[in-house]
Amino acid sequence: FTTFPEVFAMASRVTASLPTRGLIRALRPNAVTSFGLKGLGSSQEHIIPLAVGLHGRGFFFRSPADNDDDGGAKSGDGEGRDRADGPRMRMAGRSSRQGSGGRISTSSSNAADIAAEDTASADTAAAEEGAIVPFGSGQLRKDSEGFQPYVLAMPLPRRPLFPGQQQLLQVTHPKVIKELMLLMEKGQPPFIGAFLHKGAAESQAQTQGAEEASEISETPQLEDLSQSDPTAVLYGIGTRARILQAMPFSHQGKNGLVSGLQMLLHGHDLVHLEKVLSKGPPLQVQVSRAKFVNEQDDDTLKAYTNETMHTIREIMKINPQFREHASMIHQGLERLERGDAHAIAHFAASLTTSAGSELMEVLEAESPSEKLRLALVLVKKELELSQLQQKIATQIEEKVNKHQREFMLREQLKSIKKELGIDKDDGSEILLQKYRGQLETKTVPKEIKEAIDSEMDKFSGLAKESQEYQMTRNYLDWLTMMPWGVYSQDTFNLKKAREILDRDHYGLPDIKDRIRELIAVGVLSGTMQGKILCFVGPPGVGKTSIGKSIAEALGREFYRFSVGGLYDVAEIKGHRRTYVGAMPGKIIQCLKKTQTANPLVLIDEVDKIGRGHQGDPSSALLELLDPSQNSAFLDHYLDVPTDCSRILFVCTANVTDTIPDPLLDRMEVIRLSGYDLQEKLKIAEDYLVPNALKEVGLLPSDKKAETQTEATEDATPVKAEIQTSAVEALIRWYCREAGVRNLQKQIEKICRKLATKVVEQREASAEADAAAGAPVKAAETTVIQVTETELSEYVGKPVFTSDRLYEAELPAGTVTGLAWTAMGGAVLYMEATAVPRLRNGEGTARAPPSLAATGQLGSVMKESSQLALLLARRKLAGGELSSFFEEHELFLHCPEGATPKDGPSAGVTMTTALLSLATGKPTRPDLAMTGEVSLNGKVLAVGGIKEKTIAARRAGCKCLVFPQANRRDFEELPEYLREGLEVHFASHYDEVFAIAFPEAESK
Repeated sequence: FTTFPEVFAMASRVTASLPTRGLIRALRPNAVTSFGLKGLGSSQEHIIPLAVGLHGRGFFFRSPADNDDDGGAKSGDGEGRDRADGPRMRMAGRSSRQGSGGRISTSSSNAADIAAEDTASADTAAAEEGAIVPFGSGQLRKDSEGFQPYVLAMPLPRRPLFPGQQQLLQVTHPKVIKELMLLMEKGQPPFIGAFLHKGAAESQAQTQGAEEASEISETPQLEDLSQSDPTAVLYGIGTRARILQAMPFSHQGKNGLVSGLQMLLHGHDLVHLEKVLSKGPPLQVQVSRAKFVNEQDDDTLKAYTNETMHTIREIMKINPQFREHASMIHQGLERLERGDAHAIAHFAASLTTSAGSELMEVLEAESPSEKLRLALVLVKKELELSQLQQKIATQIEEKVNKHQREFMLREQLKSIKKELGIDKDDGSEILLQKYRGQLETKTVPKEIKEAIDSEMDKFSGLAKESQEYQMTRNYLDWLTMMPWGVYSQDTFNLKKAREILDRDHYGLPDIKDRIRELIAVGVLSGTMQGKILCFVGPPGVGKTSIGKSIAEALGREFYRFSVGGLYDVAEIKGHRRTYVGAMPGKIIQCLKKTQTANPLVLIDEVDKIGRGHQGDPSSALLELLDPSQNSAFLDHYLDVPTDCSRILFVCTANVTDTIPDPLLDRMEVIRLSGYDLQEKLKIAEDYLVPNALKEVGLLPSDKKAETQTEATEDATPVKAEIQTSAVEALIRWYCREAGVRNLQKQIEKICRKLATKVVEQREASAEADAAAGAPVKAAETTVIQVTETELSEYVGKPVFTSDRLYEAELPAGTVTGLAWTAMGGAVLYMEATAVPRLRNGEGTARAPPSLAATGQLGSVMKESSQLALLLARRKLAGGELSSFFEEHELFLHCPEGATPKDGPSAGVTMTTALLSLATGKPTRPDLAMTGEVSLNGKVLAVGGIKEKTIAARRAGCKCLVFPQANRRDFEELPEYLREGLEVHFASHYDEVFAIAFPEAESK
């Protein structure tokens, strides 16, 4: 051991110039060997420094068997006391150091110790007066009882140190490490004061456990209290502890490599923090022994003691962590039963996992009964926690044992089946695991879960060769792939929804407003319930295509199926599972495909649904489209209730006449009128023309521009345009239908011809350059325009040559009527003529009037013609022309006889035509009318006011006659449609007669 002082002296010199990491690197241990020496006495083992072997650098101290300070006798309360004298083994060759800034210095001679005591008295006096003064090793004087009042104070981060207990403490601050090394250089294990840090104890109270034996401080800020008041951040009572061992350490922390000194502390007695001598670091304080109150009530103390011991033993029975250290705890209990109440309380509190503040209450209590009471409360809490922990562990263990038992039984069952030849290892277990995995993330209703479990149990016992195996497997596939409880997140953003709807469709204000209302209700109510909407309008107006835009605006999945011509109820309700090739209905297929329980389902062509010998599909839709019933929709295949109340149903139809009334009553009908000229022109310029040019490659899209080849880049750039006048002429003379489907076809036809012309020009230019041998010139942009005059070259001759059958004045008996057609609206001329009846021999020609109606009129229009004849006869009764209808054979014709015509709205037109024929007076050439007439002359409301107004404007009719009941419909039209029109609203035919024949009315 003669080399150890030199090694330690060298390390001490290094610490003066190197940072902490350098010091620890120099002291990092490789292999540590402890040596013990017995000396100076045959019956007593003294505390001696143990050198390290080989490459180790550290201090090891061995305490006496009786745990006193210097091998002296114990005090009455079990606390160790210092002895001023006694044999001590010192290291030779130690150099003298004088500490500054709180560093403890040592001396190798007794003379230096005596000299240091002379200077200690003055500093001690100053400290007693409240001054903060530094002190060196010479100032660490002991009192008359051997107690050392001036010690280094070390903050504890989590739990306090109890007397008689051991605890690890790691120090990382460089100055604190230096001072501790100087203290340990004296050879005798030094004392320090261990005080719990209030802030660290509170912040880490939730993370500590009973198994934690060490208190780690990775931040030097906890040891550096120079910027704060130590008396405020430290508890006033602590433990005087002896350093038993000290070793360098290094480990990877949260903020990088952490190095320092690790010490094993042994608590001796409780001390009070009296004064702060130096904030340091290290912190140097003056302490005094803690005084305890003695109580005479031995029965109370005995009761507290017995209950505490009993509780500890109960914890040991159920807590596995206590059982691991059972022998040590039993030894402690046996020793403490003969000791005092304070030691028992300290021992009991130290076994718990309580927070540092609760443990400090035990340390701070002065009376034994109070200390035992607080300790008993903590161990009772620990007992309850242990019982709860045992209960949880028991439940988990029972569950695990149950699964293990089931697993073992299943494996045995498999082995038995395999021996009997029953089990073919057909993969049924793998399928069942897949089904269970598909249901883990779904919220399956109880009734459906029971059905699935029942089918799984049945499926596990089926052989693969059985007929029911595949049927049950398909059934489980459908049941487990359904989106039970899976809903997509609705978009509650009115602005975003409006942008999406306007991006894809022009116009359609009623539909867009209804969707925005649906979103607004969802914002206020927090959820968006399913609705049943029905869009009714002519073909090509965007009823079907807007469904996908609505789904995108609402943030829902989209699914479409058509019921046009559907005649089998099983397409809606599904087949029975007993049938070969059985499948669920369309709605169940929709839910499986979209994997959400709240998609948008578009049911197309609901007005064309069929009816066959296999049932009425429209009646099957009654349950699906009824908000009060579809929450438990029952499919024949699944045979379990399915919630369809969150689905948004959108139906489309051209007319409502063929939709059954019970089904129509369940839907909210939104009517769409056809597009007029201005709307079609806007749609063509913004949507149809750009899309058609992109499809043929005349207007590159973003994706095509990225993948454009070099050959295309070298080709001549082309700019194709369709002038607005050409589009307007195309709409007026080729595409008069209400929708834009035919207009889209015509525009695509023009673009295809433009593409052909562009390619032909490129090929001709390339051949000419190759023949002339001329170099390739820089590409110049070629502009190709389609004008109104060139329109016939692309789409042929106009379909409609004129809007008027009569360009000049109308002949008597001819009146212009307005009709709604599938193309939107048209002018319907009503022609009437009369032929005199043949006279018999007596010269009389009177006979009941007869009227022949031609032009492929429907039954409703034929009845309207008979009604018009009666009304005209009554109008002329009593006048000069009262016998006109009896004396002539009457004929009524509607031109374009190849086109079927029907409807009641031509009543006023027929009546006016017959009166014009009888009176011989033509009507105004710019007059057009529509309306249904009753037997008493009442003019009744009709539909299609917008389409009829568009047709009248196209035909040049400026004076219009509408029923009075249609005034509101006309006022809702855009201003540009109402501008420049003379509109009359009639409630009786006499008003119509006055407008058509103003001269006759005045007479």
